[in-house]
Amino acid sequence: MPQLAEENDLLTHFANAPVPASGVSWLDELRRASLARFHQMGFPGPKEEAWRHTNFSPIIRQRFRPAHFLVNGDGQSLYEEFTFGDDAAIELVFVNGFFAPDLSKTDPAITGLTISTIEEAVQSHPGIVERHLAQQADIERNAFVALNTGCLSAGAFLHADAGVRVTRPVHLLFISTSSTEPTLSHPRVLVVLEDQSQLRLVSSFVGSKRGIYFSNAVTEVIAGQDCLIDHCTLQQQGEQGLAVTTTQVLLGERSNYISHVATLGGKLTRNDLNVVMAGEYAQATVNGLVYLGGDQHCDNHTLLDHAKPNCPSHELYKQVLSESASCVFKGKILVRPDAQKTDSKQSSKCLLLSDDAFMNSQPALEIYADDVKCTHGSTIGPVDEEQIFYLRSRGVSLDAARHLMTYAFLADITRRIKVEPVRRRLEGFFAAKQGLPQDIRIADLAAHDEAVVNL
Repeated sequence: MPQLAEENDLLTHFANAPVPASGVSWLDELRRASLARFHQMGFPGPKEEAWRHTNFSPIIRQRFRPAHFLVNGDGQSLYEEFTFGDDAAIELVFVNGFFAPDLSKTDPAITGLTISTIEEAVQSHPGIVERHLAQQADIERNAFVALNTGCLSAGAFLHADAGVRVTRPVHLLFISTSSTEPTLSHPRVLVVLEDQSQLRLVSSFVGSKRGIYFSNAVTEVIAGQDCLIDHCTLQQQGEQGLAVTTTQVLLGERSNYISHVATLGGKLTRNDLNVVMAGEYAQATVNGLVYLGGDQHCDNHTLLDHAKPNCPSHELYKQVLSESASCVFKGKILVRPDAQKTDSKQSSKCLLLSDDAFMNSQPALEIYADDVKCTHGSTIGPVDEEQIFYLRSRGVSLDAARHLMTYAFLADITRRIKVEPVRRRLEGFFAAKQGLPQDIRIADLAAHDEAVVNL
């Protein structure tokens, strides 16, 4: 009984975040139902298959208080470090989950693309928001989604009219600042693309170098027919940052979703990415990068759900772990009975730079159709010592050889990124980590990836 009482007290603590009534009946009811569902489910534990490889006690046992909007010196410096500036067509900045209009910018020359806060969209686009909000991200099965939806008060809303094409990136920058007490925020993003529209979207989640905070983010992407969305997600949390990110995507006929998720920091990170190919000839490309050290931990779960025939998908995740860092990759390709002619490929590769680093890789296929072509694979290992010897025999020092091969290992992902400021930022980050010149081009090493790293 004492343990049950403690658990109920913790759930009540999380579910009692003061969210003012919106005045919109369906939204207030959605919040109430979501918090009730969260309290009913509780936090995931080690007995639940989808969650058992990550210890969430740093989140569950911590006493957080709801974060407040405050652009202090810490928030300003984080904005200056991570803003895209002129590289972004539009940039919306959120500090501790609250919209920061003074730091944001829009482009009135771009027509047919509505970008606002969810609060504003409830009034300006009530039909669209009510029809799509919380319809893809499942409050019934995911406690963190239920908590986010129950505490929903601010977030980003993007709606592209039919035929609109935005080729320059739209940047959503979510900043978590430190405080004297651990803080909690719930960023929310709703993206709706009408038929034949295109969008390049970048979601950046960054936080203070020190201080404990928890960012619980949910993104829903709904694409009509013949749409293209190129979506990059950057996780650059602070040393004590705790982050859970859920992205749910629904694709119509012939729509194409391209995703690159990079996790470059944080004490504990959980990324869920679920793509449903609900229309024939829809396709998904899902790539990921993890680069961690110390005692950092990342848990990546992906689901490529083939619901209709003739839908190809491609997935490649690469992890680099040093010191005592750990990572989980659990990816599933689901082929439903109607999804004949599915062509899907999945691969996870991990480079371990120390004996104490740990990788748990679990690619999976679940197939209910007979005319399909699906493959999956996983490799884990250290840097190839023969290649180290090869480079050293040509005058490269031991440390430089290891750094160069690690850098090249990552090239197979970064060279695929078409959003220039994202690719440039990742290249600079990895070059700095490996002690290499900043002007080195990781793409130049991509062709040698398999030659220098034998997994």
